[in-house]
Amino acid sequence: MYGWPMESWGPGGWFVMGLVMLVFWVVVVVGVVTLVRVTSHHGTPPPREPVDSAKKILAERLARGEISPEEYTALVTLLSPDTR
Repeated sequence: MYGWPMESWGPGGWFVMGLVMLVFWVVVVVGVVTLVRVTSHHGTPPPREPVDSAKKILAERLARGEISPEEYTALVTLLSPDTR
């Protein structure tokens, strides 16, 4: 048939065309994955609330016996956002 240049390439042409198509799809997939990774957050955890850290420290101090349960309750009440 006239106008079909692939006939003159032989079987090597089909191999090259398949290889080029494979490379094309690999580039597309790598590009999409890279785009998603760049635009998404970088895996950094959100900043923790200082109140939660302070409550954790108070709980540890209570567990070690450094403060009494009454002191713990008073300090946790002081740290709660409702009393600010």
